[in-house]
Amino acid sequence: MRAVIQRVQHASVTIEGKEKSRIGQGVLILLGCENADTSEDISWLAHKIANLRIFDDEAGVMNKSLLDVGGEVLVVSQFTLWASYKKGNRPSYLRAGSHEVTVPLYEAFVREMEKEAGKPVMTGEFGAEMKVELLNDGPVTICMDTKNKE
Repeated sequence: MRAVIQRVQHASVTIEGKEKSRIGQGVLILLGCENADTSEDISWLAHKIANLRIFDDEAGVMNKSLLDVGGEVLVVSQFTLWASYKKGNRPSYLRAGSHEVTVPLYEAFVREMEKEAGKPVMTGEFGAEMKVELLNDGPVTICMDTKNKE
């Protein structure tokens, strides 16, 4: 599982001209799944994101987590996180999970993130053409890969 976590002041998803989801301060998570992902990947990633100390404390130091600030969460499916650009100029998405595997993984991740955050999580729509708007706060952007835990 790969994720791009962006600390935001606000973010939203619009589909076919209609706003589907909107959050205030919190994190926008772009999530890419592959066929090899498991429930362990989901648990590790959701727990790690909820507890990442990427929000400023009173001294302006990134020392608070999403939980500490009561932040909101927006999760958007993003198969292009699995792009391979090794050969040629057209990215290959062969490592991106199949629809049959990744939809349940995505939905399970959203449920796990809701448990970790202790509140509802907003989403995009899996497979839809989406317009994602955000005001990146910092900017703070962190990339994670559950198979390469750095």
